[in-house]
Amino acid sequence: MTVGSTHHDSVINFRFLMTLEPLTISVLDSHTEGEPTRVVTGGFPELSGSDMKAKLGSFERDYDQLRSAIIAEPRGHSAMVGALLLDPIDPENDCGVIFFDNAGYLGMCGHGTIGLVRTLEYIGEADPGTLNIETVVGVVSAELHSDGSVSVRNVPSYRLEKGVPVGVPGFGEVKGDIAWGGNWFFLIEEHPFEIGPSTIGEMTAFTTAVKNALADKGLTGEGGAEIDHVELFSQSETADSRNFVLCPGNDYDRSPCGTGTSAKIACLYADGKLDEGEKWFQESVIGSRFEASFEIVEGKLIPTIRGTARVTSRAELIIDPNDPFAHGIGKDSLYK
Repeated sequence: MTVGSTHHDSVINFRFLMTLEPLTISVLDSHTEGEPTRVVTGGFPELSGSDMKAKLGSFERDYDQLRSAIIAEPRGHSAMVGALLLDPIDPENDCGVIFFDNAGYLGMCGHGTIGLVRTLEYIGEADPGTLNIETVVGVVSAELHSDGSVSVRNVPSYRLEKGVPVGVPGFGEVKGDIAWGGNWFFLIEEHPFEIGPSTIGEMTAFTTAVKNALADKGLTGEGGAEIDHVELFSQSETADSRNFVLCPGNDYDRSPCGTGTSAKIACLYADGKLDEGEKWFQESVIGSRFEASFEIVEGKLIPTIRGTARVTSRAELIIDPNDPFAHGIGKDSLYK
């Protein structure tokens, strides 16, 4: 059943939907080191397109209201990341996936990939071993280990610029590295915060101001791509580093962030502080950990992130066209 076009046509869409039956979408929820993932396993309309980028275009153009319906309140919340499970384009691969959140779409998601693999195991679609997964930014491989942990061999990662200054209203000049780990990051080591649960509110305000300043000053990733993640670091007694990551929807990552850790080790390598094959333990703001390492393949840095996810629930989401909040509460609501 086809439901909706885009959030720009919400009023027309709502009137059209009044004549339709409720749509039921099957999901399984998990958390990866504390960060939630919602995997969509059934009920979603078929997407057009000959590759994952084209399918993402179809998702965004034709079914964006379903994105907010699945991920936003009242069915979800601002910290949740969605993962639409798809058949692979190349039959040599195991599956495809499109990641999304309350703000839009993600090229890659490390914690989400770990959650996806554990979800596939839970429903009997994966055994210990390696899976090749098609994402919007390329094919990644994930190994499900016998202990339940998952290693994700990410897309090539790199630092674009080092020590970039940006004036942040209310905070002064802030310097950070612009780096790619599957998403674009601004990584800040010099800041006034002790990273932990007690400073989450202050850090959220600071990193949101930084992200807004980057956009206002036209600082971007390669090709003009938005820098939609901001990452802070500090020392840790139980890991190599502790981080706080602001995600695109202005909520924080409960996990150590797979793509953010990939961007971090790319910066460490560029500074000569981490060697190929050396392990780096990244701790999150809530104390959970990822193990990271990298290899250099044909001159490119390929990170591997290892962590654990647990399946937490299975549900059928009912999207009733007669519900005024059918497509979520937030910026994409039917009623502003």
